[in-house]
Amino acid sequence: MDYKFRLVSLILIDSIIVLFSIYLSHVFLNPFNAQINFFVVSSSIILLLTHHLLSYKFHLYMRVWKYANIDEIIGLCKVITTSVALTALFQIFVFRDLYERALFLTWILHIVLLCGVRLFWRYWQLLKEQKEVESTSIKRRALILGAGNTGRTIVNQLQAESTILNPIVFLDDNPNLKNLELSGVPVVGGLEEIESVVEHYRINHIIIAMPSLKGEKLSSLITNAKKYTDNVQILPSYLDFATGNIQYTKIRDVSIEDLLGREPVILNNESISLKIKGKKILVTGAGGSIGSELCRQIIKFEPYELILLDHSEYNIYKITSELSKNIYQTNITTEIMSIENRDRIMIMMNNHKPDVVFHAAAYKHVPLMEENVYSAVSTNILGTKNVADAADQANVSNFVLISTDKAVNPTNVMGMTKRIAELIINEKNFVSKTKYSSVRFGNVLGSSGSVVPLFKEQISHGGPVTVTHPEMTRYFMTIPEAAQLVIQAASFSNGGETFVLDMGQPVKITDLAKQLIKLSGFDEKDIEIKFTGIRDGEKLYEELCYEYEESYRKVHPKINAFHNEQYIKNIDVRLEDYLLYKNDELTNIIANILKEIESHEKIMMGSK
Repeated sequence: MDYKFRLVSLILIDSIIVLFSIYLSHVFLNPFNAQINFFVVSSSIILLLTHHLLSYKFHLYMRVWKYANIDEIIGLCKVITTSVALTALFQIFVFRDLYERALFLTWILHIVLLCGVRLFWRYWQLLKEQKEVESTSIKRRALILGAGNTGRTIVNQLQAESTILNPIVFLDDNPNLKNLELSGVPVVGGLEEIESVVEHYRINHIIIAMPSLKGEKLSSLITNAKKYTDNVQILPSYLDFATGNIQYTKIRDVSIEDLLGREPVILNNESISLKIKGKKILVTGAGGSIGSELCRQIIKFEPYELILLDHSEYNIYKITSELSKNIYQTNITTEIMSIENRDRIMIMMNNHKPDVVFHAAAYKHVPLMEENVYSAVSTNILGTKNVADAADQANVSNFVLISTDKAVNPTNVMGMTKRIAELIINEKNFVSKTKYSSVRFGNVLGSSGSVVPLFKEQISHGGPVTVTHPEMTRYFMTIPEAAQLVIQAASFSNGGETFVLDMGQPVKITDLAKQLIKLSGFDEKDIEIKFTGIRDGEKLYEELCYEYEESYRKVHPKINAFHNEQYIKNIDVRLEDYLLYKNDELTNIIANILKEIESHEKIMMGSK
C-alpha cells in the first residue's frame, strides 16, 4: 500500500472514530435530549487535533499493525489519554466548565474502537496469510524448547507471519509454567521429555529458544534433540536476547560451533578500553580469518585509528567495506603491502606510529608450507622480524604476536617458523622499550584452510570425508572467541609473556567429521569417512606449552601467562632440519637471527 494513501486512510478512519465517539457519548448521557452546541463542537475539534498531532509525533501512523503487540496498544492508549486530558484543560480554561462524564465515556469509546480497529486489521491480515500458506505448503509442527521471554516472542512472531513453522508446544524446566498456555501454546513438560513429546504431538521441527544456555549444556541439548529430528534450529546469541533483538528470522540451523560446547567469553572491558580506546591500532594480516575478526572486535572499543595491513587487495577491500559501516568514530586506514618488504614496513610504521600492533600476518597451512619453505621462512620469520624491528624504531607501546600451538616442539616447517617468531619477540622485549608478547592458541573453526570448510565441501559433493588418522586430535575454538581473548591478553601484557588461551579438551577429528555429517542431515551410511594417513609434518596431537613453561599465572579464566625466567631454554629449533633445499642467503639470515637471540640469552643469564 502506498505510504501517502495509507497515512490519509488512517487519519480519516481515526477522525471518524473520534467524532463518532464524542457523538455517541452525548447520546448515551442524554438519549432524549442530545444537543450538539458550540461547546461540544469546539471540544471535538480540540480532541481531533490533539489526537492527530500526538499520533504523528509518536509515530503511530508509521506502525505496521500487522505486527502489532502490547507496546503498540500501550502507545495508542497513552495518546488517547493525553488528548482527552488536553481537551479537559481546554474546557476548563476556555469555558470554565467540564463535561467529565462525557469525556470519560469518550475516553473509553476511543480505546475500545481505535484499538479494536487495529487489532481487527492485524488478525484479518494474519488469517489471510495463514490461508495462503496452507494452500501453498505443508506447515512443520514445531516444538519450542524454552518458554521464557525469548520463546514467547518467537512464538508470537511465528503466529503473526506466514511461515511454514507452526508452534505446537513448549518444553521448559520451570515447574511454575507447566500446564499453562502462552500465546495459545501449552507448556507440557520439562526438557527431558523431548522424546515423548515429539512422538505424541508428531513434531518434525525443534527450535531452541534459550540464548543463555551455553557450553556443554547446550551441546548436550542439541545432541538429544537431533536424535528425534534433523530439523533443529537455534537463536544465535545471548547478545540478541539482552538487547531485545529477538526475531524469528534470526533463528538459524545448529552449527558445529554450538556442538563444540565453548562457554561464552566474559571480557574485562575496562582493561581493554585502557589499552585501545582513543589509540592508534595496527593489525597486520587484517584481511585474514583471525586478523579480520580482530578488527571487528577492536573497533568496538573505539580506537582513534585502526590501520589495516595486508598484502591482498581483495581481503583489504572486504574488511574495509564491512568496517566502514560501523557506528563508531574510528578512522580506518589501509596499507596494502608485504611484511617481507623491510624498507616499506619501516616507513609505514614511522608514518603511523601506532600505539599497539597486533601481528597476525603469517602463512599457516602445514602441508603447503612443507612444500613452500622459502615463503614460510620469508613471511613468518623475516616478516615478523621486520614488523617487530619497525615497532621498536617507532616507539610502539605494545606488540602482540599471534602464535600457534604448532610452535611447541615443532615437527613441521610452519611450526618451526612460528617458534622462531616467538623467539624473535622474546629477544626484542629484552632489548627494546616496546612491550612484546605472544598469544598462542590452537585451531579455529571455520578459518580459511581449516578442516571444517573442507569437510563441508566434501559432504556437499557426497563424500568421502577424508581424515588422516582415526586418533588424530586437535584443540578448537571459534574465531570470535580467539580474537576476543587475544585482545584481552594484550590488555594484560607487561612485556615478555607468552599467553596461552584455554582451548578446553582436544577434539578427535573423526568425531568432528561425524558431527558435521549428522548436522548436514546425513549419517555415516550416506557419507563415508576415509582415512588417508598422516601427512608430512603432522602430529597425532598438539601441545600448548613446553615443560619449562609449566609455571604460569592465570590472568583470566581463559588465559594463562608464561614468563620464562630462563628466557629461552636452549634454541629448540634447528633450521637445517627443515630447509628442504639450499639457499645460502636465507640460511645465513636465519642463522644470524638465532645467533643474536642466543647472545642476548647469554648476556641475560650472566646478569642473574
